Amino acid sequence: MKIASKIYLFLIFGILYIPILTLIFFSFNSSNSTAVFTGFSFRWYVELFNSPETFVALRNTLILAVLSALISTVIGTAAAEGIYRMRSKLLQTAINSVTNIPMMNPDIVTGMSMMLFFVALAGILGITYEDMGFTAMLISHVTFCLPYVILSVLPRINELGDSLSEAALDLGCTPLQAFFKVKLPNIMPGVLSGMVMAFTMSLDDFVISYFVGSSNFQTLPLLIYSMTKKKVTPDMYALSTLIVIVIFVMLLISNFKSGKKVEKKRKAGGVK
Repeated sequence: MKIASKIYLFLIFGILYIPILTLIFFSFNSSNSTAVFTGFSFRWYVELFNSPETFVALRNTLILAVLSALISTVIGTAAAEGIYRMRSKLLQTAINSVTNIPMMNPDIVTGMSMMLFFVALAGILGITYEDMGFTAMLISHVTFCLPYVILSVLPRINELGDSLSEAALDLGCTPLQAFFKVKLPNIMPGVLSGMVMAFTMSLDDFVISYFVGSSNFQTLPLLIYSMTKKKVTPDMYALSTLIVIVIFVMLLISNFKSGKKVEKKRKAGGVK
């Protein structure tokens, strides 16, 4: 059984990581072939840093992801608190169900509905759709990121309860002070988790961006898709490799810090 479990684990990790390792491997290929490795070279990394189009798309993607994550985190945290404060359980259940619709909807449905909405809005405002490029993209990303933030924050609020907030109110805090000084620090892990999830969802999105996007604002997924009509150049492999390395380093730092916190708690518990 142990051998079978090890083989199964090896297969799972192989399916997950062999494609990524292949991409990294061919990012150092001296030619643009994806079948034959002709020699080790940093050629595609040099071309990547000499490609203004790629860096503009990367900049747009990061700006969009950061802004949508921040905005959806603020709105989502406030929405989660509002849902928790609802006295009617029926209304609370209805709002939770409505909130989950964007997550359950296929991306293509959300993208088409957003596109039709902004086309109609542009007509009402008397402007062209191109003028709404970044604004339309940002609103769309915030819309589909919001449910993930609420889903991360609301369980933390439910788990925390009202005892700490009520104690703060008894000690003279206003409701706003009680939220920011007492409740928010305690639900911060859920808030940060929601923000990271929103950032990841926005960074990775293609379908909704494809429908809502305009020619004057192109993100990295849209740029890569436009290349597939001809051929994806290996400098995209180099960019993907750099992204994988950055994420891996961030995970290492996060796990290292979490490990140190656990170790400190364990030692503190031992001292007691």
